[in-house]
Amino acid sequence: MLDIKRIRSEPDEVRRALDRRGEDGGSQAVDEILTLDEARREAITEGDELRAHRNEVSRTIGELKRQGKDADELIAEMRKVADRIRELETAVSENENRIQEILLNTPNIPHEEVVPGGEEDNQILREWGEPVHHPFAARPHWELAEDLGILDLAAGARISGSGFPVLRGIGARLQRVLIDWMLELHTREHGYQELRVPYLVTAESLTGTGQLPKFADDSYVTRQDDLWLIPTAEVPVTNLHRDELLGPDALPIRYTAYSPCFRREAGAAGKDTRGLLRVHQFDKVELVRYERPERSREALEELTAEAETVLQRLGLAYRVVRLAGSDLGFSAAMTYDLEVWAPGVERWLEVSSCSTFTDYQARRANLRFRPAPREKPEFLHTLNGSALALPRLMVALLETYQVEDGSVKLPSVVADLLGTPRLTA
Repeated sequence: MLDIKRIRSEPDEVRRALDRRGEDGGSQAVDEILTLDEARREAITEGDELRAHRNEVSRTIGELKRQGKDADELIAEMRKVADRIRELETAVSENENRIQEILLNTPNIPHEEVVPGGEEDNQILREWGEPVHHPFAARPHWELAEDLGILDLAAGARISGSGFPVLRGIGARLQRVLIDWMLELHTREHGYQELRVPYLVTAESLTGTGQLPKFADDSYVTRQDDLWLIPTAEVPVTNLHRDELLGPDALPIRYTAYSPCFRREAGAAGKDTRGLLRVHQFDKVELVRYERPERSREALEELTAEAETVLQRLGLAYRVVRLAGSDLGFSAAMTYDLEVWAPGVERWLEVSSCSTFTDYQARRANLRFRPAPREKPEFLHTLNGSALALPRLMVALLETYQVEDGSVKLPSVVADLLGTPRLTA
């Protein structure tokens, strides 16, 4: 969440930053926080003064009683003071709760490099590889995969409804070996520690990363235990050190984890939901970093390059896009999207979002470190990125390497993993 001290000291800057996100009501949120905070502090000051007065009068009452004198008037006055103190304590609590509620529903401030605007204002920073345009009529992945017998959308719909695909045979194996290969790449070459994490988490964990309370309707929840299915491994991994105080030598920390991901919001009906383009359940390998604040910007470039490595080794054309303010995720300060070219649907498809969250998630999840021995603890910075999400990666592989006869000639790294150079019916 945002730092209330910054809102107090730089309210106009915070308003302008939220405006760059196109955040409706951003200025109103700042104004309400400042009003509530001033009332809270005034109530605290008055309460402290009344407590000091009560303590002083209590000593006087005690002295009067020891002298056998009447103290009834002072006692009655102190009852009124006690009532007023309780009123002030209630007001402080109510104001603090309301401030917390507003902060939990206010997005992060964008990095200074992020331009205002929506999706049309996103900046293409660089491209890698040449987008494939087949000399024959390229087929979309759902046709290819179903003819190859590796994708069964109808079975998934019977079992769970639309948006829950079933992979069969070598298609299931292809996804499994890609997951293992990406985990090996990130652990052996990029220095990440692999984690195996829970797929159900508490509401507190989702609040820590920013999914709750604002996006409750986009998540699946179990009624009996109030546990939530994770939308990404980011949630359990980011919360791994919640409420801990990390030592001066602890950072940086780099974790990678595979998990299934569950999201109720899977897009509107239409072409964007065909096949594996947008689903309710999918697999993903995630990268999460805990960094010192002064390194988070540099770390974002490193993390993005690590995700790019996957696409480069698979020989898939992609581009790196820096998101404009209104297109940023709720908790992100800056995001690079990796978009891979899929010739069957003739579109660039997002396969990764790499973001720095500055100290926004750290404040929500109480992630702190001590910069040096005996120094005051600080909030660390969190970053994460998909490396990569599997459904659209599978889409790009199938559509890029398809052959006119309906088979798929696999790139060498995938052929070696599967032990076969080609997918055939």
